[in-house]
Amino acid sequence: MTPSEIEQLFTGSSGDYRFARWAHPIAPVVFGVEDATLAVVKGAFEAVVSLAGHRMAERDPELGANCMVFFLRDWSELATVPELDRLLPGIAALAGRLAEEGAERYRVFRFDDAGAIRAAFVFLRMGGDLAEMPAEDLALSEVVQAILCWSEAAFAEVSPLAIAGGRTILRPEIAEVIRAAYDPVLPDAARDPSHALRLAARMAR
Repeated sequence: MTPSEIEQLFTGSSGDYRFARWAHPIAPVVFGVEDATLAVVKGAFEAVVSLAGHRMAERDPELGANCMVFFLRDWSELATVPELDRLLPGIAALAGRLAEEGAERYRVFRFDDAGAIRAAFVFLRMGGDLAEMPAEDLALSEVVQAILCWSEAAFAEVSPLAIAGGRTILRPEIAEVIRAAYDPVLPDAARDPSHALRLAARMAR
């Protein structure tokens, strides 16, 4: 990928560049699935975190779980999740807006004082296209999109996944961006577009 293409992955609709990665080990928890699907999602986390060269943990010392994935039948279920309104104030209004929009997924990050990802919340309404996706593909796609704070347009037109040899894989260029993004020399957060040049330099090695 060119530096310009990498820059666009982290440039929002406002035109501002915003890069952020996890500084703390990721402690995921998954709600609303059976054990078989739970194992698939946990496996996706392990694979992507390993690719990044980052770390996972059973428990976050401050939050317990810092990456929460919710599988829902309807957005109204958000109002019944204990303590969720404390973590995400205004969740009832958000659920109503998502229902009106017919949204299938929603993702929100929380950041620490240095701008690194501190927590992530992923909500998936299992209807329409999502219900038709194989669990492995859906899990991999969502974990990839939670490992970094990508722009809202990063995968709007092109999925981070591809088909190779009859199976679904992570697109090689996206895998390289993730590897480069977690280079220990780089900062956990960046707002200057020149950061994309540093990512490109590490991908070229």
